[in-house]
Amino acid sequence: MKGSVFTEVSTLGDLLLRAAEACPTRDALVLPDERIGYAVLVERALAVAKALIAKGVKRGDHVAILIPNSCEYAVSLFAITLTGAVAVPLNARHKATELGYIIRDAQAVALLTSRHASDPVDFPTVLREALDAEAAPHLRYRVLMRGEDDGEFESFSSFARGSEHLPIAAIEALRRQVRVRDPAIIIYTSGTTAHPKGCVLCHEAITRGPVERSRYRLKAPGRDVVWGAGPLFHIGTLAPFIGTIGVAGTFLTDSHFEPGRSLALMYREGVTLAWPWFPAIVQGLLGHRDFDPARLGSLNQLFIIAPPTLVDAVQSVLPHTEVIQGCGMTETAGLFAMCDPDESRESRSTTHGKPCPGVEVRIVDPETGDDLPDGTMGEILVRGFNVMDEYWAAPGKTAEAFTPDGWLRTGDLYTRLPGGSLVFGGRHKDMLKVGGENVAAIEVEAFLCTHPAVRTAEVVGRPDPRLDEVPVAFVELEAGTQASEEALIAHCRGRIASYKVPRAIYFMQAADWPMSATKIDKRALRERLKQADGS
Repeated sequence: MKGSVFTEVSTLGDLLLRAAEACPTRDALVLPDERIGYAVLVERALAVAKALIAKGVKRGDHVAILIPNSCEYAVSLFAITLTGAVAVPLNARHKATELGYIIRDAQAVALLTSRHASDPVDFPTVLREALDAEAAPHLRYRVLMRGEDDGEFESFSSFARGSEHLPIAAIEALRRQVRVRDPAIIIYTSGTTAHPKGCVLCHEAITRGPVERSRYRLKAPGRDVVWGAGPLFHIGTLAPFIGTIGVAGTFLTDSHFEPGRSLALMYREGVTLAWPWFPAIVQGLLGHRDFDPARLGSLNQLFIIAPPTLVDAVQSVLPHTEVIQGCGMTETAGLFAMCDPDESRESRSTTHGKPCPGVEVRIVDPETGDDLPDGTMGEILVRGFNVMDEYWAAPGKTAEAFTPDGWLRTGDLYTRLPGGSLVFGGRHKDMLKVGGENVAAIEVEAFLCTHPAVRTAEVVGRPDPRLDEVPVAFVELEAGTQASEEALIAHCRGRIASYKVPRAIYFMQAADWPMSATKIDKRALRERLKQADGS
């Protein structure tokens, strides 16, 4: 049929080689102070792949990466997957205990890391502590992709010695053996369990959706220049990076997010698509003294997940840019829903898209599993090519995550409107039970953000002997504004149901928020609340 969208499934290594063949001199990845073209990226990835093979890394082995966004990160990722091994990106924010657990749990045979002036911490020092605390019997190699030998961590030049004579045909043979349903990446995600869980994502899951969106839904008229704010160990940035490679585009990022540097990079490179995702990042861009919408004339689309007031503000300041909301998680390899091209401005501000092609969703009662009618909030279940295969080495957790007929239980609350659009209602665990009434934390957060002084609001439950629990808010104010606890509570009283009104407000500075990779960590906020209450 004319105008059809064709399903194209690829391995991660094939994506890179195809892009390099089409556009060898084009930049694949650009940071403020470094860039790498497709041909060079392939050359360096093959060199690392040969070194891994020469050291005995086999198809299906797990290789961990602890490197900030950089050319070395991209080289390492593609090198691992070209050999048929499985990449395990590590969260650069994790402390020694968490890193040690993941390296051991993932059974990583090699660890690729960094010692560089731009690194946020001294990774070798943190890893020594991690590996002293958690024995990792499978780990044979500790390699610095940036930095020199120190006895315990080997430089890449030392690690690769002798592998240069290995023929490219050896890698080619391994690459051609990789199946699209073979594991490509294991991304560990934190949740309600004591330890992070490793989401096993196959090549089809991590390439098919991002590349299809990049090729058909988000394609720029010429070269695609895509900016991602987050770390490449997070699916929210990794997925658009993979999609960009799939259309031989140029991906812009940085080793850390700083609004001025990000704006300068986007202006300089002519960004066509931006993935800032989260409110703090968007607010940082819009509030920066260098923000100039006139210099973003090439920006066709921007992705955001935020309260309606902020989404509406972005649409006002960037009227020629399509502002897109979406739904996604690590277990679904990123997006499983996004806005249609013809949606209204109001819909873009208040809803979070419709299921992506090839992906099915259901809204069910979290307790009974029964399907709920449109307009009723319940847990969203997802099924499709993009869903993870399992939680690594955790059959019990995997069984809990799936229904018998293969639907992923996300733990996220959504309402489906009659037209098919989805509205996020927070985590099931973030549903407060106030005197028998269900209260979605995100609803109270969104209302608090309608106060002109409120920049960010996060709501958690405080145990209450009479009502079971009551809502309490952590709030960051806009710079240069003032608002008291009494004023914010008064703003809510009489405008939302009385049981939804926060019983207390704790004021936060921007630097005070406890963060996971890219989002505010509500578990840490609950701990702070316990300490504040003396419990």
